[in-house]
Amino acid sequence: MNKLIKMAPGVIIVVALMLILMLGRNLLDARLPVMGGNYYKDFKSDAELEYKYSQLGEYEVDNYTLEEEDPVAGAINVWYPKNTGDEKFPMIFVANPTKMPASNYKPFFERLASWGFVVVGNEALQSGTGENISATLEAMKAIVDTHPLRDVIDYDTIGIVGYAQGGAGALAAVSEYENGSEFDAIFTGSAISPSISEEVGWIYDTSRITVPYFMTASTGDTDAGKDDTEGYAPLTSLMDAYISISDETPKIRARVSNADHGDMLKKCDGYMTAWMLYQLKGDTEAAKAFEGSEAEILSNSNWQDIEKNID
Repeated sequence: MNKLIKMAPGVIIVVALMLILMLGRNLLDARLPVMGGNYYKDFKSDAELEYKYSQLGEYEVDNYTLEEEDPVAGAINVWYPKNTGDEKFPMIFVANPTKMPASNYKPFFERLASWGFVVVGNEALQSGTGENISATLEAMKAIVDTHPLRDVIDYDTIGIVGYAQGGAGALAAVSEYENGSEFDAIFTGSAISPSISEEVGWIYDTSRITVPYFMTASTGDTDAGKDDTEGYAPLTSLMDAYISISDETPKIRARVSNADHGDMLKKCDGYMTAWMLYQLKGDTEAAKAFEGSEAEILSNSNWQDIEKNID
């Protein structure tokens, strides 16, 4: 495992325990929603593409809960475009933040699905090992041919998204499990750094990532720490993760300005959605946010500390 930040063992343990206690305290009642149905309307950006993709897409959305709960992931919920005839859509799996089952932030899934994705969540309260996402993928693959969801899913195109502990879980799902090779793109927001993750058993290896990866974190104290090295997702961890991935793999790292750990779900929506449209659907307009020297993200004041290899 590539060590991305260096801290004394005692400091790592304290930070890891603080992570669990803080997130557990903030999200203690997993039944309470963390965002309203129109949460995206509060988002502001002067960048045309970021704002466009932070809002609703063109598709009406329906929801389905698989009849049988998975023994690892719990209930599996699916949001998807409805009444679209023979059109099929890429799947995106979402790894939950700490103590945040999918039912806790339904509007996030609904908005993303409105852009033409089948978005899959589960009720797992802990996702850092990646096991429940790996199991959720297998459960979705096991849907029988007569199931109505089979008519809308493009099983050949699959993305994965994760925030905080879910970021570690998304990376683990891609890098540590056999079916991780089935993912075609990844996005993480404030993925808990490897040095902290290892102390609580969340193991992942960014050097094994071979699919397009957009990694983000915030500039706030919770993510960055006192000197940008000791937070949950400091700049140093992004920099080292970026370096560890082959230059043959499309990759981008960036931080959200004037934000902190708890803001990432809402403040990344625009470019997270654009990234998935670009990578999973070949959307040429969404690609303009990332491609070339005039990529929109490079001049967007909402973002900083950007490095990319996407021409």
